Amino acid sequence: MKTTMKELEDKFLVTLEGELDTAAAAEVNETLQPLYTATHKDVVIDCEKLEYIASSGLRILVSIVKGAKASGCKVVLSNVNDDIKDVLKMTGFTGLFELS
Repeated sequence: MKTTMKELEDKFLVTLEGELDTAAAAEVNETLQPLYTATHKDVVIDCEKLEYIASSGLRILVSIVKGAKASGCKVVLSNVNDDIKDVLKMTGFTGLFELS
């Protein structure tokens, strides 16, 4: 699993590549920790190369959403493939994220 995060002037840009499973969750969680308390910036998560997401990965995304909403910002998931969309639908999380 490869995770990159860039802080731009008006937003955070995150790229997720590979499988966000239980084994990768701790490292991804540590990398994205600043987003849990980020204020006044939207978060865009590029999922083009995200192949799989487990419940531990979903928890990370939900934590990011909670932090963003608390400061009036949004989280956008971009380039989400059909498999990841299906997981979001099955878990009822589609309403938490803006998909682009």
